[in-house]
Amino acid sequence: MSTTVDPVLGPNPNQGDAIADENLKTPRRRIIMASLIGTTIEFYDFYIYATAAVSVFPILFFISDSEGAALLASMATFGAAFVARPLGAVIFGHFGDIIGRKATLVGALLTMGVATFLIGLLPTVYQIGLWAPAMLTLFRFCQGLGLGGEWSGAALLASETARPGKRAQAAMWPQLGAPFGFILANGLFLILAWVYSYDSTSIRALAAEDIDAALADPFLVWGWRIPFLLSVVMVAVGLYVRLRIEETPVFAKALEKKEQAKVPVGEVFKKNWREIILGTFIMLATYGLFYLMTTWILSYAIGSAETGGLGYNYMSFLVLQIIAIVFFAIFVPIAGRLADAFGRRRMLMTTTAGIIVFGLTFGVWLSAESIGSGEDMNVVQMLVFLCVGMALMGLTFGPMSAYLPELFPTNTRYTGSGVAYNFSSILGAALTPFVAVWLVQEYGVWAVGAYLAVLGVLTFISLILSPETSKKSLYSE
Repeated sequence: MSTTVDPVLGPNPNQGDAIADENLKTPRRRIIMASLIGTTIEFYDFYIYATAAVSVFPILFFISDSEGAALLASMATFGAAFVARPLGAVIFGHFGDIIGRKATLVGALLTMGVATFLIGLLPTVYQIGLWAPAMLTLFRFCQGLGLGGEWSGAALLASETARPGKRAQAAMWPQLGAPFGFILANGLFLILAWVYSYDSTSIRALAAEDIDAALADPFLVWGWRIPFLLSVVMVAVGLYVRLRIEETPVFAKALEKKEQAKVPVGEVFKKNWREIILGTFIMLATYGLFYLMTTWILSYAIGSAETGGLGYNYMSFLVLQIIAIVFFAIFVPIAGRLADAFGRRRMLMTTTAGIIVFGLTFGVWLSAESIGSGEDMNVVQMLVFLCVGMALMGLTFGPMSAYLPELFPTNTRYTGSGVAYNFSSILGAALTPFVAVWLVQEYGVWAVGAYLAVLGVLTFISLILSPETSKKSLYSE
């Protein structure tokens, strides 16, 4: 690795990329805002779909005599976005590695925002038949394309402009978009459910007896559409912020030297296939944990006994989730500091060991015999479970926006980190809610925790095989 003095890089690249404030064309506060607000909007769009997939879509878009089958169908559609995410990483990564991070981030934001807005305008299966779930799946796929290109670009925007020795702390800002987007999405759903006096559990029971009466509920008529339609306002704000930033110094230097790859996806698979595999499995436990703690746990908590659920009140459980997500947000910056102080690899190995142990305790935490069901559910026990899971989530998710990009060279970093991150989404996120619902119905809730523990073991092995990257320069070697 080169150790020559560089006016931008500084005297010792092995200590990280020293990018001084005077070398940045865009103030750091604007960079932080651009990386944070974009991912917040993207994750907001993603989560409102996840919440609706549990509480609304099984009734409005999937006709079935079995409540469990309708929920499984809705979860399968939820997973369509994760199939699209690697494709989005390739498409947006191609342009991000050739023309730059800024323009590509704008395109990713627009793709996600338009798809989300159109979901809010969709007619239901009772109005246009099978075209409704087909169009829902299509727009969900487009959401995945946008998010597939969003994360890696936002991570590079933050990490490629970081101060020396603080790259993980700088890169944690786009990671905060996940809990912030979740709070916005579920907080809005909670307010709307309260305004419309909507209870998902009772509405599902009513739908099984009299679907016409259930469909007359104002929340199902148009209340659920409001969060989707409001996304257009948030996208406009995001575009305003992102259009006011400049290209990162790291990519600008690569552009000046004409170091871009002609076909980034081809080059990264040829030269960095090992890093793609490692990065995919490094993210595996993180994805599994998050979608168990958000999407699946909601379906389990409010689901009826027929689906193996606890039958708890929908609105009350959303409150518990929003409280717990605060722990996610708190531990993301803590993780960034720890990753800079002790290294990405050691910090993540410790956290992953905690995730494995946590998974093996699911039966103790969540079985109906242990926690109760319906209004008799032990609320304190559920809240502690959620907070522990979300704290672990913050610790494992926080360093990823530094660690994954650091595995790849400048000219394929957008594509490589995006592909690894989004390949992992198929294995760890797309399948997880679907598999978890099936496991509960067939074996019980302990099996869901065992599934998480297996994901954790695979991640732990990948971390053992991976290099430490905290002192690596992001500039081309």
